[in-house]
Amino acid sequence: MRTVEETCRRISGLDRAAMQRAQDRLDMLTKPRGSLGRLEELAVQFAGILKSLPRECKEKVIFTLAADHGVAVEGVSAYPQEVTGQMVLNFLRGGAAINVLARSVGARVVVVDMGVKAAVAPKSRRLCRRRIAAGTANFLQQPAMSRPQAVQAVAAGIDLVQTEVQRQGISVAAIGEMGIGNTTAASAVVAALTGTSPAAVTGSGTGVDKAGLQRKCVVIETALARHAPDARDAFDVLSKVGGFEIGGMAGIILGAAASRIPVVLDGFIAGAAALIACRLAPAARDFLIAAHCSVEPGHVLVLEKLGTRPLLDLQLRLGEGTGAALALPLLDASVRILNEMASFHTAGVSPAK
Repeated sequence: MRTVEETCRRISGLDRAAMQRAQDRLDMLTKPRGSLGRLEELAVQFAGILKSLPRECKEKVIFTLAADHGVAVEGVSAYPQEVTGQMVLNFLRGGAAINVLARSVGARVVVVDMGVKAAVAPKSRRLCRRRIAAGTANFLQQPAMSRPQAVQAVAAGIDLVQTEVQRQGISVAAIGEMGIGNTTAASAVVAALTGTSPAAVTGSGTGVDKAGLQRKCVVIETALARHAPDARDAFDVLSKVGGFEIGGMAGIILGAAASRIPVVLDGFIAGAAALIACRLAPAARDFLIAAHCSVEPGHVLVLEKLGTRPLLDLQLRLGEGTGAALALPLLDASVRILNEMASFHTAGVSPAK
C-alpha cells in the first residue's frame, strides 16, 4: 500500500498540451466554437488528466463508503444509527437508489465498510472491508478518531483505487457515502477548514426538524470550540470532527489523481472529503468534477472553495453517490463528441468565415 505522502507527491497538474490538442479538435468539429459549452470543457479537462485525447469512458466505478458516527447519539439525525448497516445490506442486494442509477448508466458500485458499528454481511465477498473501528467516537465529548486512524482512513481510500485499477481498471471514479450522522461531521469539517460559522454550512441532512437543526449547530459549535482543529492540518481536522468514510473518500481522490483518473464528486459530504484531499495535495483539485449542487447550504461554499462548478442541480440530498451517477453520462457524451463528431473537412461543411 502506498503511503499518503508518497501518493500526494505523485500528483501533478493537468497536461496543457493535451488540453490544447483537445480544444483544437473540438474547434474543427461541425458546430460553432464553444457551442457545446460544458461538454467541451469536460472533454478538455479529461484530456488534461489523461495527458492524451480520451477515447472512451468504459470502466465507470462508484465507490460508496459507509461508516457510523458516535455523534449520532446527540440526536442530530432523523434516523437511528442502525440504518447505516441496514443500508449497506441494501446496497449489497442491489435495492438502493445508487444501485438503480448505477445500472442505468453502466457503472459498477463498490460498497465499502469503513467503520459501520454493526457487523455487516460477514460472509459476503461483495463487501470491501476497510474497517477502521466500529464507528467514530462522539466528537462532542472527545476527538472523533486518533490521528493514526485518520491517516489509516485516507490510506484505505488510496488502496481501494489501487485494488480496482489492478482488478478491472477505472476510467472514471465517483464517490458517495452512507452514514447516519455524517452531515454533522461534514459540516464540522467544512466549518473548520473554511473558517465559516457552523450555522452557515449546516443543513437538515436526513430531514431533521427545526429543533434538530439547531441541535446540530450547537453540537458542531461546541465541538469546534472544545477541540480547536487546525485548519492548516487536514489530518487534525479529520481526526477531531470527521468520519472514516470522509477520510476514505479523500483517499480515493488522492489515489485517483495519482493514477490520473478523473473523480466525480457526489454531494456535500463528498465535497468535505475533497476539501481534505486538496488540503493534503492542492494539485488534486484539477481532477475533480462536481456532479451536482445539493440542497445542503454548505455545498455552494464547498464548490466555491474547490473552484469547480456543478453539472446538475436536481435538489438532491440523498448521498450514496446518486448525484455522481447521474452525471456520468455527461462524461460519456463529452468523450463521444470529441471522437465521433465529424469535422468540417470530413463532412464537407463550410466552416465559419
